[in-house]
Amino acid sequence: MLALAAGITFSSVALAQQVFSRQGQPDQRPPSVYQRLQDSGPGGPAPRRDLGGSWAGPLEPKGGEVPPMTALGQARFKQNIPDPFSAHSNDPWATCDPFGFPRSATNETRGIAFAQMPDRIVILNQYQKVWREVWMDGRALPKNVGAKGGPDSRWYGFSVGHWEGDNTLVVETTGVDDTTWIDRRGYPHSVDMRVEERYTRVDHNDLELTVTIDDPKIYTKPFVIATNKFKWIPNQEDEEQLCVPSEAIAYINAVAIPAGQDQATGKK
Repeated sequence: MLALAAGITFSSVALAQQVFSRQGQPDQRPPSVYQRLQDSGPGGPAPRRDLGGSWAGPLEPKGGEVPPMTALGQARFKQNIPDPFSAHSNDPWATCDPFGFPRSATNETRGIAFAQMPDRIVILNQYQKVWREVWMDGRALPKNVGAKGGPDSRWYGFSVGHWEGDNTLVVETTGVDDTTWIDRRGYPHSVDMRVEERYTRVDHNDLELTVTIDDPKIYTKPFVIATNKFKWIPNQEDEEQLCVPSEAIAYINAVAIPAGQDQATGKK
């Protein structure tokens, strides 16, 4: 029972590894919601300044190429072990800790939704049922986050947004807790990192996302960390996708450690 529960908890990771390990062979998994919607067509023009509703995405987005890091960035990167199955990993995925941002937009992206209010837009991530407020009332991002006189950093930072034309929502975020990673590969960031998300509704059924990182303390230049494409869900029903801490920890103790995961992969 324990192994089954752990297998369900880590199904997304295990399936990703399974597909990777048998490249060139047919994938026997049932199609995801996103895959089933690939032939849905444009569905008509995009409504003006409206992303509201639920969207299906792929398991993982297309990752970008990370530029050279600063000395601080390299030192921070060496401390991270991005393997949720390792007993010695500090990957938040291993114990179901919050992904934080922008990892919530670059990892486990099978579902996203938007709720539009008069003064803000709420972005809801299917994985772990996390939501973020994007203020649309013209306020500026806070300064000196994590420093004297400024607010404390947050797992998902502080976000403001504006519309660019009729179909693109631009979201800017800063003040993200620097213990989080920017993606599943373990790349770090500073509290001063600035992230830009650009959500473009191409037509009624298609939404495209580009995530750009600007963090001079850690990286030598700005770069696109991920791009993604989402499909409108006709029945607007979301899946439940949770990582359960007790099951994840039990899996590590009962399976990963006895199986010698670290020795098998050569991890420290």
